[in-house]
Amino acid sequence: MCPLTDRTGWQAAGEVSLATRPTWEQTLRRLTLQDVEVCHLELSAVTFVDVAGVSALAVAAQGLPEGRRIMLEQPPAAVPRVLEMFWPGLPGVEVVAR
Repeated sequence: MCPLTDRTGWQAAGEVSLATRPTWEQTLRRLTLQDVEVCHLELSAVTFVDVAGVSALAVAAQGLPEGRRIMLEQPPAAVPRVLEMFWPGLPGVEVVAR
């Protein structure tokens, strides 16, 4: 995980699983504390996110104030599928192919 230099947010690489979840959750907490409308989460270099990692993302998004969102940029294909399966229409997350 490293901060993005051109916009507010973070870039992740590798896998989000049991071993990396503490770092993932800490980064999500940092994202939610940003005082901006859109927090970017660049995931093009992420190869896998387990269901617990997607759940942490959903919980973070649910805790955002109204009108704020996390923009997932190029997430692994399973991430939007899991979000839609368990949290359909979650307003705090936007998925984009950049």
